[in-house]
Amino acid sequence: MNVKIINKSKHELPAYETGSSAGMDLRANISESVSLKPLERVIIKTGLFIELPVGYEAQVRPRSGLAAKKGITVLNSPGTIDADYRGEIGVILVNLSNEEFTIQDGERIAQMVISRHEHITWKEVDNLEETSRGTGGFGSTGV
Repeated sequence: MNVKIINKSKHELPAYETGSSAGMDLRANISESVSLKPLERVIIKTGLFIELPVGYEAQVRPRSGLAAKKGITVLNSPGTIDADYRGEIGVILVNLSNEEFTIQDGERIAQMVISRHEHITWKEVDNLEETSRGTGGFGSTGV
């Protein structure tokens, strides 16, 4: 599938790192480094603008290495970029560690996954079909 993209950043286009990768890394496109204190959040711009086909979304997700090693994650994970959005892609990062973290220009800050979705129509009913799980949730199926 071809997707239109405008790259106003100083960096290469997002790309799949391996043939089986689901996501493409997004890079910070900033004029100077940004320091993120513990529990602080910031929107980091990417310089990228996309035009997705109707029926698709771009999901912005954390990079596992940044999350595990540095405690940096995407606050509204996954963030959704709708097919009708034409603004610059920004990533809301939060520092969940106890140490300040500095974001550098060109740093890989998140990953983006393109995903198909459906629109539904609600059908109001009085009862739902029974299942073996029933109303159990929030850990009810075991550890």
